[in-house]
Amino acid sequence: MTKSLVTTAVIVLSLLFVVALTWTVTYPSEGDPKNIKYVLWKNGLYALNLDTATDTMIGDASREQLVVGKTKAQLQEKFGYLANPAEASPYLKACYQDSSWKNRDALFIRKSSWMVIFDGDQATDLVLIKGC
Repeated sequence: MTKSLVTTAVIVLSLLFVVALTWTVTYPSEGDPKNIKYVLWKNGLYALNLDTATDTMIGDASREQLVVGKTKAQLQEKFGYLANPAEASPYLKACYQDSSWKNRDALFIRKSSWMVIFDGDQATDLVLIKGC
C-alpha cells in the first residue's frame, strides 16, 4: 500500500466518522425518523428495536415505502411478526371491525396501531389506527 492510499483512507474514514457523529448529535431521539439508527434500519443496515421502529414510523413521511408493495413474508422479515385483527388489542380489533376495511385482508404490524391492507399477498395500503 502506498503512503498516499493510506492517507486517503484515513481522511475518508475520518470524514465518515465526523458525519456519523454530527448526525447522531443532531438527531439524538430514537423517536425521530431522521435518527441515524432508524435510517440505517430502514435500509437494512441496523437491527433497531422493532417496537421503536414502528413508533418512529409515525413521523416518517416516507413510511409507506416500507410497506406498500411488499409481500407478507417481506413484511414479517422487516417487522418480526404481523398480527391478524383477532390477535390485536380489543381497541384495534374494534376499529378494524368498524372500518371500511373490515372485509379486506388486513394485518397489524406487531402490537402497533399500524394496519396493513393486502390485495392477495401484496400490501396495498398502510393505515394508522387512531381515534376511531
